Amino acid sequence: MAETTLRDALRDAMSEEMRRDENVFLMGEEVAEYNGAYKVSKGMLDEFGAKRVIDTPITELGFAGIGVGAAMNGLRPIVEFMTWNFAVLAFDQIVNNAAKTLSQSAGHFGCPIVFRGPSGSAGQLAQQHSQTFESWMANTPGLKVISCIDPADAKGLLKSAIRDDNPICVMESELLYGHTGEVPEGEILVEIGKAAVRREGTDVTIVSYNKMVLEALKAAEELAKDGISAEVIDLRTIRPMDHAAIIDSVKKTNRLVVVDEAWPFAGVSAEVAYIAQKHAFDYLDAPVVRVNSKDVSLGYAPTFVEEFLPNPKKIIDAVKSVAYVS
Repeated sequence: MAETTLRDALRDAMSEEMRRDENVFLMGEEVAEYNGAYKVSKGMLDEFGAKRVIDTPITELGFAGIGVGAAMNGLRPIVEFMTWNFAVLAFDQIVNNAAKTLSQSAGHFGCPIVFRGPSGSAGQLAQQHSQTFESWMANTPGLKVISCIDPADAKGLLKSAIRDDNPICVMESELLYGHTGEVPEGEILVEIGKAAVRREGTDVTIVSYNKMVLEALKAAEELAKDGISAEVIDLRTIRPMDHAAIIDSVKKTNRLVVVDEAWPFAGVSAEVAYIAQKHAFDYLDAPVVRVNSKDVSLGYAPTFVEEFLPNPKKIIDAVKSVAYVS
């Protein structure tokens, strides 16, 4: 085991898969000469050369389309977006082409491609650079969606995604590329579609993903001081979602709080709440409570950022409300 940053874990995943399979290549803005906007691809140009680590113009729709075409012709592209906010320009290629290739070809050929980059807020970046897109992508049949910041799991999931024959969106966190964790030596593959229990508990289940898992864990620490035992589940994969992990935990704790950085309307938190009430209704001792970002665009001022995002206090208040304690 070695202490590794998320940045290095993602780089190791891509490099290992590129060594393993010559059909894998990386493309995106500043991934080569600049070593990546967040240094995730540092050193990869030197090892693999300009034919496999490719700098692109600032044309998300264009290079995403090149990636889709390459995948349809037998290659396995990794397309990096500087942020998923910019990937909005490429949604036509992701949603209308990559996601539908297998069904439109009646199963004759697929589109094995990975779209990856940071999603969600990253400090004072204002309205057009602070959006969380997991639910947008997960709403599209044909796409798989991964959103994980634990270095070991992120490495294993990205390697699994590169090998998968389906188009996969990997949503990272700009703020947490330096986040560290223990990563085992050697080959790591994590199954897509399986959640992880980050903290065992008996009184309430807190379900989250990406960097909000860290906020949930902070809340769980404080709740323990008040005698409330919170179980924290990291979804890791948004689609396919691990329904069994959610249901089994709710059956044990009888209460559920969902923490989601995205806006509340029709998002991941709403899906988790629906699954719980559909499959574990008789086990719930309180209504499901969601903790989301505010239903507005995020302003630039630091006071707006603080008010906008979920945080441990908001999570603690939600847990106490379902536990009927003040």
